[in-house]
Amino acid sequence: MPFNSPKSTASVSSAFVSPERYLNHPTFGMLYRVAAVSEGRDLFATLYAQRIFFVVTLQPRGATFEVVPLMDARHFAEQNLVRSRRDGPEAHAHWRQLFDQTFI
Repeated sequence: MPFNSPKSTASVSSAFVSPERYLNHPTFGMLYRVAAVSEGRDLFATLYAQRIFFVVTLQPRGATFEVVPLMDARHFAEQNLVRSRRDGPEAHAHWRQLFDQTFI
């Protein structure tokens, strides 16, 4: 489902880019970023229901939202945790906290 005006925020610290990013979905409302999936693709969850997951692909003219099952979402988040270990302990701790809040 294409959506033409994604709203996102990201804060930057001295060591890494924070995983905090939000989008406004036209039907499900506010989504928060759970994990990076690949270049230009991120895993998001609904902010309030937290059990609807989307792989969001940001494009120059908007975004596409692909609904994914819980186990696929968890798999993407686990892969992101493995990658984040290379970015240092502070980045990994942030992703770990987000993983735990979402899946545990």
